Amino acid sequence: MGVDDATLVGLPRKMVLGESDSLRLPDAIFLDRFGYSYFFPGQDFKLGAELELNDRRARVAGIIDSSAPFVTFPVIYTRYSLALTYAGQERNTLSLILAQPEQGISAEQMAERIHARTGLTAMPADAFSWQTIWFYIKNTGIPVNFGVIIVVGIIVGTVVAAQTLYLFTLDNIKQYGALKAIGVKNVKLAQMVLLQSTVVGAIGYGFGAAMCVSFFFFTKDMPHLRGFITHYEILGGTAALMVLIVLFASALSIHRVVRLEPASVFR
Repeated sequence: MGVDDATLVGLPRKMVLGESDSLRLPDAIFLDRFGYSYFFPGQDFKLGAELELNDRRARVAGIIDSSAPFVTFPVIYTRYSLALTYAGQERNTLSLILAQPEQGISAEQMAERIHARTGLTAMPADAFSWQTIWFYIKNTGIPVNFGVIIVVGIIVGTVVAAQTLYLFTLDNIKQYGALKAIGVKNVKLAQMVLLQSTVVGAIGYGFGAAMCVSFFFFTKDMPHLRGFITHYEILGGTAALMVLIVLFASALSIHRVVRLEPASVFR
């Protein structure tokens, strides 16, 4: 992050260590607290530590308490003129090389040979894909943010579904009592409750899946949402989750029906 050279406008106000004017010193940068712990793990905060950014020396002249970015990467503040040199053209512009093994050689064997001869990292496409996925899982807040939303949605949905199905049972408690009085077994009554819950869950799942797919379909041409798609695995996993929610939500209703005394209905 490059701030104005003359006024230092854009610099976070909360300093953990150091003074704001220290940014005017040669090769001076400010690191956020996470960034300092990332580059100097296990060390106490101190000024004067040096880094190398794009073949240029950078000296830590201050430590700041900046707001967390969406991705949990270290945040560096410096003067704009200096930031241009740090973020300029890199010396090593080659990121990776794509290779295809000859016939009779597997990708794993070729990766092992490349690593043995060059010492460089080599891996098959699937391994590289999973490495990228795990990088975002371990180093960004994306999984936590989405995970919290999903968990809260599951809890709220389960509670609402359980309450709704329980009200269905209470509204028809006299009918369940009459059925038990004429000899209907608890197993048959539990099946009736599960059938009712399954129908309601299937209708809810159908509407929810249709709304989700429709949203991604109508927003597929928007630049910020392009690339969001609904995989079959997600639909299948959601269906399995819905089954668990229906079973859990039906347990309270089944318990109420099983413990119902037929005589209480006729009092």
